[in-house]
Amino acid sequence: VRMDQAVLLVRNELPAQGLSLAALSGACHQCSYQVLAFVPPGDGSPGTAAVAVDTQHPLTLRLSSSAGHGELCKIQYHFGEFGNYSLVVKTLNTSTETVSCDLVINESPINSYLPILFAFLVYMGILAILIVGRLLMKIGPVRNWVYKTLNRRETDRVINSELGSPNTTDSISTDPTRRLWSTAPRQRLRSLDTFRGLSLIIMVFVNYGGGKYWFFKHESWNGKLHFPSALFSRFVFIMGTSISLSLSSILRRGSSKWKVLGKILWRSFLLILLGIFVVNPNYCLGPLSWDNLRIPGVLQRLGFTYLVVAALELLFARAVAESGTLETPCPALRDILPYWPQWIFILILEVIWLCLTFLLPVPGCPRGYLGPGGIGDFGKYPNCTGGAAGYIDHLLLGENHIYQHPSSNVIYQTTMPYDPEGILGTINTIFMAFLGLQAGKIILFYKDQHKQIMSRFFIWSVVMGIISAILTKCSKEEGFIPINKNLWSISYVTTMSCFAFILLLLMYYLVDVKRLWSGAPFFYPGMNSILVYIGHQVFGNYFPFKWKMQDSQSHAEHLIQNLTATTLWVIISYLLYRRRIFWKI
Repeated sequence: VRMDQAVLLVRNELPAQGLSLAALSGACHQCSYQVLAFVPPGDGSPGTAAVAVDTQHPLTLRLSSSAGHGELCKIQYHFGEFGNYSLVVKTLNTSTETVSCDLVINESPINSYLPILFAFLVYMGILAILIVGRLLMKIGPVRNWVYKTLNRRETDRVINSELGSPNTTDSISTDPTRRLWSTAPRQRLRSLDTFRGLSLIIMVFVNYGGGKYWFFKHESWNGKLHFPSALFSRFVFIMGTSISLSLSSILRRGSSKWKVLGKILWRSFLLILLGIFVVNPNYCLGPLSWDNLRIPGVLQRLGFTYLVVAALELLFARAVAESGTLETPCPALRDILPYWPQWIFILILEVIWLCLTFLLPVPGCPRGYLGPGGIGDFGKYPNCTGGAAGYIDHLLLGENHIYQHPSSNVIYQTTMPYDPEGILGTINTIFMAFLGLQAGKIILFYKDQHKQIMSRFFIWSVVMGIISAILTKCSKEEGFIPINKNLWSISYVTTMSCFAFILLLLMYYLVDVKRLWSGAPFFYPGMNSILVYIGHQVFGNYFPFKWKMQDSQSHAEHLIQNLTATTLWVIISYLLYRRRIFWKI
């Protein structure tokens, strides 16, 4: 028995009647039962069969007679990890042939969530120590002694973060041989780096395995928003915010748009190149081979999204004055109306996504299909995973150049490769970054008007939430367009942006307005996000980020390893910050 499994022993005490045991996962929408085992009849002694059952989600067990007498009983139960159970099937009344199915716990399951509680308490203890240390630093003699001992240096100076700088001021060197972005001191919004760093660190933890807990994995298809479902989208969102602030600052300094466009093209090219040739290949399996190289990926999508959104902003952007004012017919919409061409462009992209998704003919699949394929939809469309999105990737990229193990293959038992970072979903990734761009414009146009900024963030969050409710009908599966991270559906984007606006509002209030929180420790990886992301991918299989475990089926050991690796990247980013080392592309 492995992690997330339990042992079920089926005892058949029915004479001369074999049994068929089938199961249906509660997480599998419109799925058919899957046969687990055949149990021989109990002639003289009970017939038995042992099977491993899933413990991640509730199961419905169905026992049927192999002699064709139909369904005998049905049981719904959520098994516990590493538990040992018996399902006893016997006749209660021989005259009426009443059959009973009794589930017995032979060995109690373990509590696999205790390691999470222990880890939480450890990190809370560390946090408490840091808070006490900060309070001690307010005592004059203690502070002076620490400063003299450590020779503390301030590093809040000009740093242009990758994927766009979230700074309120900027400067450009007139010397073309020097860097495009200057290194003169300027003010920086720490909440943006904190937002980015928080999303990045949780992403690193999830990519390392998340302790092998099911809720730290991506949803199989539609539905519940687990931690991983929101991480990449938040990273995209804050990238758009950074683009708005950095480009506005550069244009205000009078820089040539052609020079800035060149920098945008180069940065996008490097991101795509890094994603294809550095992050994606598993060099432990041998030399790089074009035959099975995955073309889409996280950095590839980030690079292309950055190119489109930054170029769109550069094309229609206006340099906002230091006061943040701009003449518009409707002052309440001054962060929207001047950029109506951008909104037209985004709406055109969304119309394209809708038309391709719901109108493109896909061979062997119903038009507008959004399902997972496999055993979903009662097995009618096993090779239709992702509908038009999957078909376009197979057609343009080839089956060998997309992701081979999608999250849908666990629950829905899909066999077709499907890439969650495919071509069609990139359209809605651009939309997500554009909404982040809008957050940046709010910061620009309402500069130093904290109540206005936070109220606008809240309004945008409510609007996106209402759109999501309409698209999904507040349902996991029954909406017009369900929330789906694999497809990057419109409802997924509006839902994630709803949460992103709220999270940014909270961080802006705590970090930049009230300064109740410095943003640590997430601020530091947020300042070196590309280095941390690429580093954790490249060195993920090397010590000290990974080591041989004594028990590979232990959540506790996996959690310790994954938290250690994630914490190491936070420490590395802090040390780099202290030494003023920032990797920019």
